[in-house]
Amino acid sequence: MCPSKSLYIYFTATTCDGKSENRRIFVIENTNADPFIGTFTWKGQITDATNKWAIDGTVLQHPSGQLYFIWSGWEGDVNERQILYIAQMSNPWTISSARVEIARPIYNWETNHFPYINEGPQVTIRNNVISLVYSASGSWTNDYCLGLITASTNSNLMIPSSWRKQSSPIFRSANSIFGPGHQSFTKSRDDREDWIIYHSARYSGSGWTRQVRAQPFTWNADSTPNLGSPVNPNIPIRLPSGDQNRVRYEAEHARHFNGPYPHPHSSASNGFKMGYIDYLDSVVEFTIQCPKSGTYIIVIRNANGSAGNAFATHLLTINYDNQIEIPIVNSGWNMWGASMIRVNLNQGANTLTFKKGLNFAEINALDVFLDE
Repeated sequence: MCPSKSLYIYFTATTCDGKSENRRIFVIENTNADPFIGTFTWKGQITDATNKWAIDGTVLQHPSGQLYFIWSGWEGDVNERQILYIAQMSNPWTISSARVEIARPIYNWETNHFPYINEGPQVTIRNNVISLVYSASGSWTNDYCLGLITASTNSNLMIPSSWRKQSSPIFRSANSIFGPGHQSFTKSRDDREDWIIYHSARYSGSGWTRQVRAQPFTWNADSTPNLGSPVNPNIPIRLPSGDQNRVRYEAEHARHFNGPYPHPHSSASNGFKMGYIDYLDSVVEFTIQCPKSGTYIIVIRNANGSAGNAFATHLLTINYDNQIEIPIVNSGWNMWGASMIRVNLNQGANTLTFKKGLNFAEINALDVFLDE
């Protein structure tokens, strides 16, 4: 959040004994123009006078310049439901008013698991319409989803009746994506497209074993976000506008020894995947061409369906040196995910050699681009 030239990060923490009932929200500040090289300083806890349980704080920057803090909290000291509250701020780390309830779980899709939950508020403003997108139901279930509350920038946001909650979720399980929720809004690099980043279950019933996903969204005629439905994990999504192009290397074109071989599957990029990397001496070897020496990002499209939802790894060496262990989480066979690494490559040809690590995983393709 950047209401000024400073960057503020809001995070939730609890006491060292790990007791959930002690969760509160805190703030750190970075005044450097580039926060990736600057220093963050501690601003402390941000709370209203009740100092009740609180998570998922975010800031609404009103066009007038007034700042509002919105978060998910308990009404009392017992975990019965999570309510969305709003309060005015006097600066980015201080609440200056009493908290006001703007939403609580009331619909059956919000109250189908206990405790009842409204959480993860995120705000966007378009044509004087404030859209507050929040998460509802249990994040450990397939029913986790996104709801929408709206208000006008011309209304008094500290009056609960200024906020109107839609009676149906706007983003929920579909297309082999389960329990999508806790999204954030962002823009493409060239500022031309709107995207959401959210997390979902890795597979049906996976609980808090989750994954991060992203996809573009559009706008409804009433200036609220049209998130559509989660895109199937095996349906390609074009790169965000303004992102640099990647060079793709299909696994079926890689050299392979001692077990691995390419075999067809409709979910795979170009229709083939490299499987049966089953033995300690199994090898899959790519040749990567680089226009110049430098730091490159390599995105490995892979899948892990090991028995018992077990974690898997591949062992990667670059130009026959510097072995790297590549973690591959379990989402099931043919449910493709990605492992990303940042490495130094030489101008011209580079050899990337994959070997079996823990358990079992397949490779579909590599995407390679210069880190700049």
